[in-house]
Amino acid sequence: MSNNQTSAAVAQAGTGYKNRWMQLVIGIVCMGFVANLQYGWTLFVTPMDNAHHWGKAAIQLAFSIFIVTETWLVPIEGYLVDKFGPRPVVAGGAICAGLGWIIYSFASSLPMLYAGAVVSGIGAGCVYGTCVGNALKWFPDRRGLAAGLTAAGFGAGAAITVIPIANMIQSAGYEKTFFTFGIIQGVSIFILSMLLVKPVAPKAALAKAGSATKVDYTTKQMLKSPVFWVLYLMFVLVASGGLMATAQLGPIANDYGLASLPVTLFGVTLPLLTMTLSIDNVANGITRPLCGFISDKIGRENTMFIVFIGEGLALLGLMTWGHNMYAFMFFAALIFLFWGEIFSIFPAICADIFGSKFAAGNSGTLYTAKGTAALLVPLASVLAAGGGWSRVFVVAAIITIFAGLSAKLILSPMRKNMQAKEAALQASSEDKRVTA
Repeated sequence: MSNNQTSAAVAQAGTGYKNRWMQLVIGIVCMGFVANLQYGWTLFVTPMDNAHHWGKAAIQLAFSIFIVTETWLVPIEGYLVDKFGPRPVVAGGAICAGLGWIIYSFASSLPMLYAGAVVSGIGAGCVYGTCVGNALKWFPDRRGLAAGLTAAGFGAGAAITVIPIANMIQSAGYEKTFFTFGIIQGVSIFILSMLLVKPVAPKAALAKAGSATKVDYTTKQMLKSPVFWVLYLMFVLVASGGLMATAQLGPIANDYGLASLPVTLFGVTLPLLTMTLSIDNVANGITRPLCGFISDKIGRENTMFIVFIGEGLALLGLMTWGHNMYAFMFFAALIFLFWGEIFSIFPAICADIFGSKFAAGNSGTLYTAKGTAALLVPLASVLAAGGGWSRVFVVAAIITIFAGLSAKLILSPMRKNMQAKEAALQASSEDKRVTA
């Protein structure tokens, strides 16, 4: 191999922090630092209400604003990543992630609190969309695993910092806690953003991409594809089905008379609901890289078929046997295990179908399905009022099982047909070049 070829190979693979595995780790750590914007919020609600008497419903509106802003702006942020690279977008996200919590710390009115939610949402979207998009671009050969590890980082960060945040709220007040951790999060992500480089997947990884497309679709082109809208509907169905159940676990446990029953596991005794949620969060984190890895091996649609139908059956299991405390814990954990993987498998299959070049913008557009699904979650309360929790479980199970069947019977044939047309067009283009 000549010196020029050696230099090209090194540049392709990346060395030091520019290596694709190091870039993945940097993205995971960034996700960990931004996770508190979503998962740490609940710790501040009661202290804020005690201080200002705004009412918990009014305070929780800030969280809804945060989720909508974080979700629906990701396509724009993804477009900026595809155009300018990850560094400036994550740096901007770092500033917003820190500034949002600083605004919270000084908020003396609800409008100011809501303004902080908008800024925080922009920050979370910039970091989340960029890191997931980068993982998809760096790892065309392991998209499921890479996206899963990145998405898992979003929960791991909150798990590490939840105790220090809770302790500081008790000792120094929620305002100082918002300010201190806002600075820590913002500065940390900003420093890490300076280490991010524009993804260049190794040629060997591209060669192993398997059934992934060789065509790069812009977001505008993707939106014209029927395959995208099948994916989008499946994402909405599975996300809303899971959210309907997972968001209501507390009220369900209370109605079943189980929430405060003591449960001992591995020498630790906790109220059943607390123990259940702790186990569920572990399952929710593990499933993202695990199912992503499995989907790399057996195919996205096959994995979707198994886990979505599994989720539907777990929902029916909780409905049927959930009045038993141990069955409640078991089936609740299964629901989270079969549900949490959507945040790795959907970005991965989106990049498989529509290419790597515009993966951040494309997967970000698909991610808005999370926001659409969240709008459907209040239907669970309506269904419960009309016929108890059984109606919620049945509806959630039906739509998730339907999504699983759709993966094999609708999405898979459409994807194969789409790729056959791509191959025919490429062959036709090559024939024309040869003839010319």
